[in-house]
Amino acid sequence: MKILLTGSSGFIGSAVTIALLDRGYEVIGIDNHNDYYDPSIKKARLDRYLSHPAFHHYQEDISSVDVMDSIFNKYKPNKVINLAAQAGVRYSIENPSAYIKSNIIGFFNVIEACKKFSVSHLVYASSSSVYGSNSCLPFSPHHSADHPLNLYAATKKSNELIAHSYSHIFGLPTTGLRFFTVYGPWGRPDMALYKFTKAIYNGEVIEIFNDGNHRRDFTYIDDVVEGILRVLDDPPTHNSNWDSSNPDPATSSAPWRIYNIGNSNSVNLMNYITILERTIGKSAIKKYLNIQNGDIPNTLSDIDDLITKYKFQPRTSVEVGIVNFIEWYKKYHQIS
Repeated sequence: MKILLTGSSGFIGSAVTIALLDRGYEVIGIDNHNDYYDPSIKKARLDRYLSHPAFHHYQEDISSVDVMDSIFNKYKPNKVINLAAQAGVRYSIENPSAYIKSNIIGFFNVIEACKKFSVSHLVYASSSSVYGSNSCLPFSPHHSADHPLNLYAATKKSNELIAHSYSHIFGLPTTGLRFFTVYGPWGRPDMALYKFTKAIYNGEVIEIFNDGNHRRDFTYIDDVVEGILRVLDDPPTHNSNWDSSNPDPATSSAPWRIYNIGNSNSVNLMNYITILERTIGKSAIKKYLNIQNGDIPNTLSDIDDLITKYKFQPRTSVEVGIVNFIEWYKKYHQIS
């Protein structure tokens, strides 16, 4: 089994790479190592498996058609996991062109190569951000998600629509996974848990938006990896019961499917910070600010479809997940 995985040096991508190699698969990893956040952690993630005989690393950009065609032609992967993307909600307001290049053009190059080389299943990262101004909780893939609040979310929704067109016209099985606030060891330095932890250890101020009234469905990295692998093993088929007069946004008459991957438990941000403070053994210096433009106040995932189809439910509590993160953080940053 040959799996091509984009974003292989990223937070989620590196964890999935290790899991695939542990399965005995051959993995072709592509990552451009951009400097959106410190590339040194990407290198450190990569160093854990770079020498593995079944891993092939390409420091390339998926926005290049020639690069993608060359790699697909060389390896002819059986399945593809697309996790490469320009991440970050607020950065999409500052630098929108980066999101079009990576999340639209790059995604198109990936799915076009999947069609051209007859890949049996494309699994790709979407996001809970696509739910946008929808305030009906829990968020369900059977709900409409047509009102994104930022460009990042709009590009992820676009990926889902592009995938559907390819599934419909070419019969390419595609599955989109809407991730809910993924955290854990080897996490991204631009995300709240990492930033808060660094600030607390350094005695710096942490900025708490929306006066701390956010609620988030925090999902531990190991649970996300398990969800990806289960979905990868079982490509979607045509939903023979799909009704075009009452269309279900999560399924299709094409081999196309959308799932949430979340913990199905919404945690208040201030409770999250309290657990972090207790784990570190030090209080944070807090600065409360208004909600930021483009932010969703609350998230909570409906994962009934994931449970029904794959008999899988993320279960790692934030108490356990934060302890694991802090243990890794101290080791990585050599804090006694």
